[in-house]
This record gives sequence, C-alpha cells and structure tokens, in this order.
Amino acid sequence: MDESKQRELIEQYIAAYNDFDIEGMLAVLAPDVEFENYSGGELTASASGIEEFRLLAQRAKGLFTERFQRVTSLVFSQDGATAEIDYRGRLAQDIPGGPKAGSLLELNGTTEFTFGGERIVRIVDRS
Repeated sequence: MDESKQRELIEQYIAAYNDFDIEGMLAVLAPDVEFENYSGGELTASASGIEEFRLLAQRAKGLFTERFQRVTSLVFSQDGATAEIDYRGRLAQDIPGGPKAGSLLELNGTTEFTFGGERIVRIVDRS
C-alpha cells in the first residue's frame, strides 16, 4: 500500500473519531485489528478484533461531550506511519479520583498505525 492510501485511511479514521462516528472508524479497520492505548507509559485500554474495538469505542464515546484529534506531523516508515497528535476533549462525566464532568483535557501524543490488506491492522496510542 502506498503512502497516499495510508494517509487517506488515517485521515478517514481521525475524521470519524472526531465526529463520534464509530461505523466510520470501523470501516477502515481490519477485522483482526489490534488496539492499545498507553498513558504515562501504562497500558490503559486495549482491544483485539473489530468487535472488541467497537465496544471500546462505544464506551469511550460516552466519556466525552466533545473531542478532537489534530495531526501535527505524519512520518511514514516501512511498517506504517506515526502521527504526532494534539488532542482536546471535554468530559461528559466525572473520572473517579480525577477531573470532573465538563473539564477540558488537552494532551499531546503519538499514534502508530500499521497497515495490511488495504486496512489499518494495528493502532497504538501514546500520551
């Protein structure tokens, strides 16, 4: 798969994420997609396969009243692509021991995308 197709898949995935469009997110993922999210070096969420990813995305959707990812740079490699991401989200509910509903979260991180069979087969978020 060439870089332009990889870029298109990443853009479609992020646009769907920003729009809370779970079906749009799933449309660019392989059935056996692997997902991992790390915060501060600790694994905080994971999914194996598209159905687990769907359930995780549905739960995450309910956590925010608004959310937005913006790619600030995108570097392609033989294995895939790494995006530098600016993230902003407003909480829909209190986080136990953490921020309250209505709080604005602003983070920076990276997302690593791996591709196969014209789809995204692996996503690793780090913040």
